[in-house]
Amino acid sequence: MRTVFTSLLCLLSITILVAQKPNSQHPKGEVMYHVCQRSFYDSDGDLHGDLNGLRKKLPYLQDLGITSILLFPLYESDCYHNYFANDFEKIDPEFGTMQDYLALVKEVHARGMKIYIDMETQYVTSQHLWWKDAVSNLSSPYSDFILFDDSAHNVPATMIFDLRLLNGFDGKVVHVTTVNLKSPKVLDYNVQLFSYFLDPNQDGRFDDGVDGFRLDHAMDHLDGKPTLTNLFAEFWKPLIVSLKAINPNIKIVAEQANWEDYGFEYFEKATVDRMFGFGLQKAILAMDKQKIIENAEMILRKTPAGKEQFVFIENHDIDRFASLNFSLEKQKLAAAMMLMMGGIPSIYYGQEIGMKGTAYAFGNTDGNDIGRREAFDWYTDGAGEGMAFWYENSGAWWTNANLKPQDGISLEEQVNNPESLYNFYKNTIALRQRYPALSNGTYENAPNNNQQVVSFYRKSGKQKMLVMMNLSNEAQRVTVADKVRGARNVSGNDVSFQKELTLKPFQWSVWMM
Repeated sequence: MRTVFTSLLCLLSITILVAQKPNSQHPKGEVMYHVCQRSFYDSDGDLHGDLNGLRKKLPYLQDLGITSILLFPLYESDCYHNYFANDFEKIDPEFGTMQDYLALVKEVHARGMKIYIDMETQYVTSQHLWWKDAVSNLSSPYSDFILFDDSAHNVPATMIFDLRLLNGFDGKVVHVTTVNLKSPKVLDYNVQLFSYFLDPNQDGRFDDGVDGFRLDHAMDHLDGKPTLTNLFAEFWKPLIVSLKAINPNIKIVAEQANWEDYGFEYFEKATVDRMFGFGLQKAILAMDKQKIIENAEMILRKTPAGKEQFVFIENHDIDRFASLNFSLEKQKLAAAMMLMMGGIPSIYYGQEIGMKGTAYAFGNTDGNDIGRREAFDWYTDGAGEGMAFWYENSGAWWTNANLKPQDGISLEEQVNNPESLYNFYKNTIALRQRYPALSNGTYENAPNNNQQVVSFYRKSGKQKMLVMMNLSNEAQRVTVADKVRGARNVSGNDVSFQKELTLKPFQWSVWMM
């Protein structure tokens, strides 16, 4: 690693769901909060959300019931989303300093929470040392760190979608190329880079280290490049094995490039711990009983022992759920499925207040995704301390922004409203954590006689819960195929269990059996 990196190592040697008091004796399940830190909270007035802002809002997240945080990439980049690095070893100065980052990590751990960071080291920009030193220089020590289209190393290879450059929302043109993941030197570099974030001061304590990584766009055959094949065995697995030798407790989650993939090959060949349940997300979005059952069977029951799946309804690459003409009741039902079915629920920042946002189509620019990554709405009037308007006055994505004053979609408008989406999330997470079967138990379909009602069991030890959910906007009468006696409603509504019962539109209930 370079001197600047080494020096850093040395520098820092509500009531609707309340049925009983939470049981603090069993381990709580993990609830992830996927946050675009640039859009979350600005601590220094430069309109960019930052690490100190995130640290300031940890009490908010913890009160919501969040146990873990997943950050966007932190490294220096010309792209607002930070996915293509100028330098992997520097924190983007708009987020703060390395000291700010380490202070955040320690505060997260002091609160009993976990922190994960997103890493995509498969690409670099023309500002990166490897590009600057290796292009047109066959004697460069980095000559095999990136791919070239010619033997003289004058033309860096294309990246994903055969692109050579990206147009930034702010007018920047960012030239990007693909890293040679087959180079042993690149593997060694990645081991050192990731290892630093696991244990920055190398004291073996990990209070200043991340709890895991998200591997963006991880592939066995990267982007169809002829030379970049068999990467699960030759790059990803050796990297993960090396990292777990440092801290066996870390979790590695990979985002499959093919969203139709359930990720089983990643588990087996790359040895990742977690994948993303895209199939279940699409099924929940469709509110289709058969698709929900089929995908839950694959994602929640057939995932290998010791491996896990993220269950989600939003992320940074898809349109926000609230923008798809879904009513508040439907948003609540989707959230309940995400939180009740199993796996590790992942909440995308702002999802808990129903933030809207879709992709734009304003030319060939990365600004088109800003609609999905706008500033978290803290205030009724859409303005106030900490608002992260980094895209202010930047073009069509600003003049067409989803955030509107007094539209009901802000934390300030919802926090004291017991019927709000925010309080629904808070109370449903609390219900999930109250019972081991819901927080960490297994999933099993519970057959019933109604095509508009999904029902399933959650089990942990001797504890068994039955969950039933009406997917429709009409009342539904339903009978569970199994004989159920003595079930007790723990979800706080008025639905007592009977042989045949009625669920109101989009209503759901949980019974302890």
